[in-house]
Amino acid sequence: MLTFGHVRLTRGCGERVREMIRTICCTLLLSLAPLSLFAQQSDPREGKLLVLEHLWNEAQVNRDAASLEALVSSRFVNTEWDGELSDRQRFLADIKDPRFKPTALTIQDVKMNFFGDTAVVTGIYHTQGSYQGKPYDHVGRFTDTWVQDLGKWQCVASHTSLVKK
Repeated sequence: MLTFGHVRLTRGCGERVREMIRTICCTLLLSLAPLSLFAQQSDPREGKLLVLEHLWNEAQVNRDAASLEALVSSRFVNTEWDGELSDRQRFLADIKDPRFKPTALTIQDVKMNFFGDTAVVTGIYHTQGSYQGKPYDHVGRFTDTWVQDLGKWQCVASHTSLVKK
C-alpha cells in the first residue's frame, strides 16, 4: 500500500499516480523552461519600450497628439516613408490634421538594441487609412531611437521606409 498525503492507495493505483505525477512534473518543467530562458535573456527595458511603441500606434490611430507629445522629445526628428523631414511641432500638428484618418497601425518583428540609456527599436509596420480623401495601405520598416532621461523614455528620432509590395 502507498500513502500519498492522507490518501492510501493500492499498489496498482500508486504506479499510475506516480506516472501521472511524473508526467505533470515533466510537462511543467518543459513549459516553464522557455519562460526562464526568456527571463534570463530578456532585458526588462524591452517590455517597457514595446508598450510605448504600441501606445504610439494607438495614439496615431486615435489622432491623440497629447499622448504622442508625452512620448517624443523636444528635439524629436521624424523622417517619413516619402523622405519628408519634420520636427516635433510639425509631427504633432500632422497628427491633428483632420485630413489624416488612420484606421489601423500594427507592428511586428520588433527588435531592440541597447546602448547605455539609448535604445534603437526596429521592426515592420502596417498602416491603413486615408489622407486628403485618398486611401493608403503601407507596409514598411521603422527605426525608432529612444533615450532614457531622468527615468523616462522619450523618442528622439523616428524613420520609416516603405517595403515594396
